[in-house]
Amino acid sequence: MFTGIIQSVGNIEGIEEIGGDKRFTIDLGRLNVSDIASGDSIAISGVCLTAINFQANTFTADVSKETLSVTTMDELAVADRVNLELALTPTTRLGGHMVSGHVDGVGEVVGRYPDGRSERIDIKAPPELARYIAAKGSICVDGVSLTVNEVSADRFGVNIIPHTVEQTNLGRCAAGVRVNLEIDVIARYLERLLTAGGTGADTAEQIILAGSGKSPTV
Repeated sequence: MFTGIIQSVGNIEGIEEIGGDKRFTIDLGRLNVSDIASGDSIAISGVCLTAINFQANTFTADVSKETLSVTTMDELAVADRVNLELALTPTTRLGGHMVSGHVDGVGEVVGRYPDGRSERIDIKAPPELARYIAAKGSICVDGVSLTVNEVSADRFGVNIIPHTVEQTNLGRCAAGVRVNLEIDVIARYLERLLTAGGTGADTAEQIILAGSGKSPTV
């Protein structure tokens, strides 16, 4: 699990194709891996991968054909910048929201414009994901935990502050750029409760009503 609070930005140092999969060599940037061992997880622009072969200031990670097909990993090239985050520990501050590193789909930036000292980014989500995105809810964009400002059909807007621009790769976002999206895990489980029928739907109603302070209907 991760928080969506980016700890470093690294560069793609090398890409090797192996039997339909790809092996990436990634520069660690400022990422502190003093307590990390081969086989531990690192989120790379929101994609949870197993890190292996640590050498000097780099590590490698194998990316399966499946992951390449549902994320932007297959679009990366040497020298591209990627967001890096280590997995949670029991003492980690949860500054963002609970992120699994299991990307749900790829969105496309459709607009970016100044908003005070921040910048507003509008993103088009795949139709199958749009229904899970709610105003003032959480969304993970290329591994970055962000608050959804507004939602309209299959589009949503987020604000990125100057610090986020400086400390992540979201500064590259312009119209046409594709980004990894992970919806809030709560939305996944709530849908499962609602579609399970019977007890599941009743439980989901109780959860919603408890949050609103209302009593269930009889």
